[in-house]
Amino acid sequence: MQLTEKHKEYWQKNLRMTGFLLAVWFIVTFVIAYFARDLQTVTFIGFPIPFYMAAQGSLAIYVAIIWYYAHYMNKLDQEYGVHEGDE
Repeated sequence: MQLTEKHKEYWQKNLRMTGFLLAVWFIVTFVIAYFARDLQTVTFIGFPIPFYMAAQGSLAIYVAIIWYYAHYMNKLDQEYGVHEGDE
């Protein structure tokens, strides 16, 4: 099966968004943990940012990433006519 330009464009947009969201995930998961000692002086809602991110901040960001990806893909599916529709 040959991929049309429309298929290639769809997957290119999908991969670009996936790469961006994986970069956000990497930063939230590893970069903040790596620099935790240096970030102790930065506070968020009265807590040091590394403590806040470990306790609940990163979990909230993970949920936001999942929600945004699902929302983005639904819009992209509708734009390219591959959505599941009302069943």
